Amino acid sequence: THTHTPHTATTHPTISVLCRLIRSCASLRVAFVLPVSAPHSRFLTPHSRSVHTTVAVSMPRLVQFEEAGQVRVGVELSDGGDVVDVTKVDASIPTDMKSLLEADAIGKAAAAAKAGTHVVSRDKVTIKAPIYNPEKIICIGMNYVDHCTEQNMPVPTEPVVFSKFASAITDPGAPIIKFEETSELDFEVELAIVIGRKASKVSAADAMDYVAGYTVAHDVSARDWQLKRNGGQWLMGKTFDTFAPIGPAIVTTDELGDPHKLGIRCRLNGETVQDSNTDQLVFKTGDVIEWISKVVTLNPGDLIFTGTPPGVGCFRKPQLWMKAGDVAECEIDGIGCISNPVVAEQDGPSTKRAKPE
Repeated sequence: THTHTPHTATTHPTISVLCRLIRSCASLRVAFVLPVSAPHSRFLTPHSRSVHTTVAVSMPRLVQFEEAGQVRVGVELSDGGDVVDVTKVDASIPTDMKSLLEADAIGKAAAAAKAGTHVVSRDKVTIKAPIYNPEKIICIGMNYVDHCTEQNMPVPTEPVVFSKFASAITDPGAPIIKFEETSELDFEVELAIVIGRKASKVSAADAMDYVAGYTVAHDVSARDWQLKRNGGQWLMGKTFDTFAPIGPAIVTTDELGDPHKLGIRCRLNGETVQDSNTDQLVFKTGDVIEWISKVVTLNPGDLIFTGTPPGVGCFRKPQLWMKAGDVAECEIDGIGCISNPVVAEQDGPSTKRAKPE
């Protein structure tokens, strides 16, 4: 729950061990258990919503949700379940995700969820992207062994790093715009790391102490702009507006378990086009955080897209490009699924978003 003072990679080993013990104890303080008979997908009955209720939240699934035109943070009680409006339980909890992470308030959110009050029925909310304004979106290319194999490319010996702009972020369920400027619109399901604490020159062994959790990302790509234009630089082909759907939740490290043993898949119009496991990652969480933080300070809310497995459209024969009318679903076991329709540019939505309270 990130209740201890941040330490650097040079912290004395004894202090580092004590910090980890403190963190473990904090996790225990917010571990809540329901009776075995409680429904899996709904922890609260209609009657219990009006009284103090025990809610099963071992560590939270953090979300941003919209209700009555306002976006704020909440805790999702299960994948697809009701949402605890934690800022109504505890007014000191920031209303947007980046501020919550900067305030080291995950523990507060978990405690608020435990209170069992201010539970909002799922059909009354719209789940939004879990964060809109990260300082950085850093991406790792060629990071699945089986993805390298499909390209007949050697496995990288060091991470291949590029970026997307935060303006590319869009919500689960929101349209991916098929811009007139590209005719090679491709899909890429990815596991995204969400940074929870400022990290500079962090060792791989200590890296998990700086991770708030993980979410699902869709690294939508205009292959013509990525590979044939812009002097071979990937950025322009990766960062069109709407080219970074993320969500549905940030699942904390305590809740998710081993992030490197998760099924990961993408479906296009209901057909599975990517299907792998995060055990195929070349550079895992610790490796990429160590590598990036050598030269770039990572801050709370920063996102690291960790790469895509095989099956992308550009390496198929014949090639497979997304088009208006398609629906892309990206799913990772233990985190959830995001589904986004593809729409032609002239039919695309306004870029205006509801504002956090």
